Amino acid sequence: MPAENPPGFPYDISGGDPDRTINYRTPQQQPQPQPHVEPTRIDFGGTQQMYAPQQPPQPGQWRQPEELGYDLPPVVHAPVQKRGPKGAIIAVIVAVVVGLVGAGGVWAFSALSGGGAQPAEALPAGALAYARIDLDPAANQKLALFSIARKFTVTQDAFSGDDPREAFFKAISSDNESFKDINYATDIEPWLGDRIGFAVMPGKDANQPGFALAIQVKDADAARAGIAKLDAGSDTKTGVAIRGDYAIVSTTQAEADKYATGPTLAESANFSADMEALGEPGVLSFWGDLGQLAAMGGAAVADPALTDQLKNGRFAGALRFDGSYAELAAITRGVQSPVTVQTSPVKLGELPDTTAGALAISGLGEGVKNGWDQILKSVESTGGGAQFSQFVTQAQQQFGLNLPDDLATLLGDSITVAIDSQGLDGNMPNAGAVLATDPAKAGEVLTKVEQALAVAGAPLQLAKAPGDGKLVVATNQDYANKLAAGGTLADSETFQTAVPNADTAGFGLFVDLDKIENLYLQGMSNEDKANLQVLRAVGMSGGTSGSDANFSLRVLFN
Repeated sequence: MPAENPPGFPYDISGGDPDRTINYRTPQQQPQPQPHVEPTRIDFGGTQQMYAPQQPPQPGQWRQPEELGYDLPPVVHAPVQKRGPKGAIIAVIVAVVVGLVGAGGVWAFSALSGGGAQPAEALPAGALAYARIDLDPAANQKLALFSIARKFTVTQDAFSGDDPREAFFKAISSDNESFKDINYATDIEPWLGDRIGFAVMPGKDANQPGFALAIQVKDADAARAGIAKLDAGSDTKTGVAIRGDYAIVSTTQAEADKYATGPTLAESANFSADMEALGEPGVLSFWGDLGQLAAMGGAAVADPALTDQLKNGRFAGALRFDGSYAELAAITRGVQSPVTVQTSPVKLGELPDTTAGALAISGLGEGVKNGWDQILKSVESTGGGAQFSQFVTQAQQQFGLNLPDDLATLLGDSITVAIDSQGLDGNMPNAGAVLATDPAKAGEVLTKVEQALAVAGAPLQLAKAPGDGKLVVATNQDYANKLAAGGTLADSETFQTAVPNADTAGFGLFVDLDKIENLYLQGMSNEDKANLQVLRAVGMSGGTSGSDANFSLRVLFN
């Protein structure tokens, strides 16, 4: 089931282009020349402002027909530990990666096109796993990240028109003997591009996998010379082969040459289908073949059953942005579960609109019942089988609890745990659970549990409110009745954004940070408080369909 695409991605992806580099990034038709008009600068405060025509770029600056920053101070970075000569090339790559993840200023240098080939179009097919960092993603991703960065005091002034990679290079090369003869302007900048891909490849054996790096380059000859200079002083020489717009880097020249020929990862049917199902790849994406990775890690020896479950499994994920949230989306495909469970949509949206936080999961009751034998085997494998068997026997003999049936009854079709924003400052918060199950049977089981706890010296008396196909338990009767009556959380725009596909999700999580921020903002400095107040909510949702599953984690911003 494809993850939800962020706004701004209404593009056809049916043409076998998993990284979205052809259909909408590359112009399909050259427009006719138009009379010059002054462009409009986007202002995220809701206004539009005109800006003066830009001057030609100066040496050491990026061409930026629509620059997202104006003469602001560069990012100051902490000193980096010294590295040996063997890690010189990797250090340059890490500098770019850190630039993407750690500093909003990285987005000021680039035009909004986001075009060009992706690393998967250069790396070889047959990869066991793949990861990609894109410093030049689609325009909607750049604008979204720019908008988010402006919300935080620690990043709102970090935008600069200068090449940010030079600042990172200086940070890692300062006081590092490995870089004493490296000049960024002449040895690095002329060839280093905006995208990097990494692939884990089959190796000599399970303990020695191979690897291939795909580094986007602007000048192949300069790239060879620059990498060779970075390699100077090392006992072994890094292999480099050019494929299209990328330098393929590996441990030996023979491996680099091999990885730079033949079909590419982008041409792999599984990879392409998985990335298409994932949707917008964002600024960072990853993919892996679970079966091959499990075999490489020795899972076949440790647990043959696990290997069989994962043998056809794959995963893919992406970090992507919208103007109001950041999202980590992921999917798994082809993973066989040892327990068959039919999940149903959870009903987080039916909670009261005063809900501060909630977690809902479906299918636990059926999962416990159908997978009880597997649970017992897992407990036995940890050495606690005898104690657990004794507990089950005592629960049945002393309190009449029949496991796993009574536990499955409590968990029901779904369970939703919630806490209300009203009463958080009291001695006992308003908290409760909605059990989608037979209320009469669940009530009998709860009575047995309460009796068992009382005998154990931990008495617990829960308020209860039965309903149509559900039983509500809570810390007090008023809140139990409130939960039983249902609510309109689904109408909240914050909830709708944080929990995509809430009507069909098999599990979900929602935390409204605006409703609980007073609990953690006290005693903080003004700056820390201002930054945390930007955080609006956290949401998670997902589900399963056969052997496939999807997952979305979102952090919303005010």
